[in-house]
Formats: sequence, C-alpha cells, structure tokens
Amino acid sequence: MNWPTEQGEFQLDNLPLQSGEVLRDAKLAWKSYGTLNAARDNVILYPCSYGAKHSTMEWLIEPDGILDPTRWFIIIPNMFSNGLSSGAGNTPDYPAVVTPWDNVTAQRRLLLEQFGIERLHAVYGFSMGGQQAYHWAAMFPDAVERAIVVCSSAKTAEHNKVFLSGVLRTFEAAPEHIGNGRFSAPPLGTLRAVGHIYAGWAISQDYYRERLHLAGGAPDLETYLENDWAAPFQQRDAADGYAQLVTWMHGDISANTLYGHDLAKALSAIKAKVLLLPGETDLYFRVADNALEMRHLAKAELRPIPSIRGHLAGTPSSNPADFAFLKDAVRNWLD
Repeated sequence: MNWPTEQGEFQLDNLPLQSGEVLRDAKLAWKSYGTLNAARDNVILYPCSYGAKHSTMEWLIEPDGILDPTRWFIIIPNMFSNGLSSGAGNTPDYPAVVTPWDNVTAQRRLLLEQFGIERLHAVYGFSMGGQQAYHWAAMFPDAVERAIVVCSSAKTAEHNKVFLSGVLRTFEAAPEHIGNGRFSAPPLGTLRAVGHIYAGWAISQDYYRERLHLAGGAPDLETYLENDWAAPFQQRDAADGYAQLVTWMHGDISANTLYGHDLAKALSAIKAKVLLLPGETDLYFRVADNALEMRHLAKAELRPIPSIRGHLAGTPSSNPADFAFLKDAVRNWLD
C-alpha cells in the first residue's frame, strides 16, 4: 500500500433527526485513503451500502481501481447501524427512524469539523450509498461537483418497498423479536431466511438461468443459498439490519422541508454532474427509474451496466467484466 490511511470516530453529541427524535451520544466512524491537498479540492466521499463497513468497501480503492487513492482523498463514513457508527445494535434508545437525510447531515458535519472540507469533487455511492450520494447533491447543491450513483435512485420505488416490507415483516415474525426491531437473542433462523430472500432479489433470473450461481463450486442450489447467503447473514446483527432497512425505506431526496415531497423540484435543484449507473437486470433500482429522473437533471448521463448479475453488478469485486465497465465509466466522469 503506497498511500496513507487514517481512521477515527467523530463525536456528534446529541444529533437532532429529521423525525424530531434525537440520536443521543451519536458517533460516526470513518476511514480515509490518500492525501488531502492544500486546496481541499480532491475529495471523494464514498458512503456505505446496506450492511457494508469500510473494510468491505475497500476493494475498489487502489491506483488501478475505480477510485485512485494516489490522486484522490477518499473518505468512507460508516452509515448508522452498520456496527461501527452509532446504531440499533449498540445504542439502547436508538430512534425508530433514521433517514438518509440524517446520515448525510452527520457526514456534512464530519467533513466540515474534522477536515475543514466544504466542497466535494465527487460523491460515489452504490445502492444505499447511491441514495446518500443523491441526497448530498440535493441537500447541498453548491457543495457537490459530481455525483456517481451506482444501482440506486433518488427515491425508493414502490416495488422496492414491497421487498423491504417483506424482509421487515420476516424480522418481526421472529420468536426473538420484542418489538421496534429489537431482539431478545440473535434470531438465527430468521437471519437465515432473510439471506434466502436476498438471494432472490439481489441477483437476476438470468444469472440463475445461466447457472452462474454454481460457478464458485457449489454442487447445487441449496448449497449455494446456504453458503453464499444464509451463513453470511447469520453473522449480522439483526437490530442493525432491521434499522438499515427502515433507512432504505425512507430513501427520498424530496421528503424534507427543502422540497416538500416534490421529486421533480429536488432533482431540478441539483447542480452536480450526475452519472447514473444502473444495472440492466437490477430488481431493486430499475433503469426506468433513473431514466425518469434524467428528465429533471440539468447535467446527467445514464449508462446502464450490461450485466446479468442484477444488483450485484454495481459491486463487482470478483467480476472482471463489470469491474472494467465501472472503472472506465467512473474514471472518465471524474476527469
């Protein structure tokens, strides 16, 4: 590794939330990669996706990767309820609803108070990270030059909410659920079920039709589901998982006092150049949603990822073709 890194916890004290509640003794864990230049104009913010931590997102940060830490100063702010920042799993009175707006408000304070950064060269986000990137561009139009939105949207679609509602109801049906997304003990059976549900949404029908799920060595579908989905989900904290689903459900750049639920107004207010990179076969965030958003964006480009890997086309840590597409698109946009 030929670039500096640094990490820490930014103390937010009692953070007022969009809902009117307060996140008490809030903290935001972060890690940076590269060197902040004197002008503080080489900054790329890289928010987290669902369940991700900075350690699981570093695969694209390298000189020959998607984000070059020898050129850019890259900061990953860990999303609330990811196990590192404040969240339902480590905060007894964690509020019922923490929105993308709340996450971005905290990130803004981190950049200003910790680093003296007032403007971003770019914000790059995948999935829920893309929702935060969109929020940055809408909440602080004069502070964001570029927004790179990978497999995400400005507003969580109704069909996306059907998925989220199903997973939330699955969590709530757990014998260990004691209400409000809290659990008396790890609900391992429920986490296993959630993993199986995700396997049907995160990857496309085409992927399974081509039997690519067996390319990693699994002898059959059931083994693949257990090893690649159920087992990893059983390692997660259920309260954190539940809380982040609620955050995802509230993804909407217009659901605030700035824009009064007028999505067109919120999109039109964005001054950043926006690169939309939906997956052609993504079941969560559809190409059609981004195409509708394009009508109201002043400076934007839509480049669907030509992949049958569904939502996971946007995080191709082990897929060379999708990685190459993203790298080419992002690097050209950053320049």
